[in-house]
Amino acid sequence: MTKSELIARLAAHFPQLIASDAELAVKMILDAMTRSLSLGQRIEIRGFGSFGLNYRPLRVGRNPKSGEKVQVPAKQVPHFKAGKELRERVDVKKQ
Repeated sequence: MTKSELIARLAAHFPQLIASDAELAVKMILDAMTRSLSLGQRIEIRGFGSFGLNYRPLRVGRNPKSGEKVQVPAKQVPHFKAGKELRERVDVKKQ
């Protein structure tokens, strides 16, 4: 699902919301999540999952075109871990 599909579904599910209000709500939530992660905070949404940061240390990589060794800098990358309820709902066995 894309961001625009999420906005369209919210607007359809809640008829009192106009599309611009749904868009603003989604944008505010995503901006708050981005801001929290950029500050190094963890985000937990009960029943859905948690977002955190994983540290990737400095390493030596290779340029695939030339084969030359390249230093890849250390960085923090976002990481999502699905919650138990989400895992169970996705893993419903088809009978």
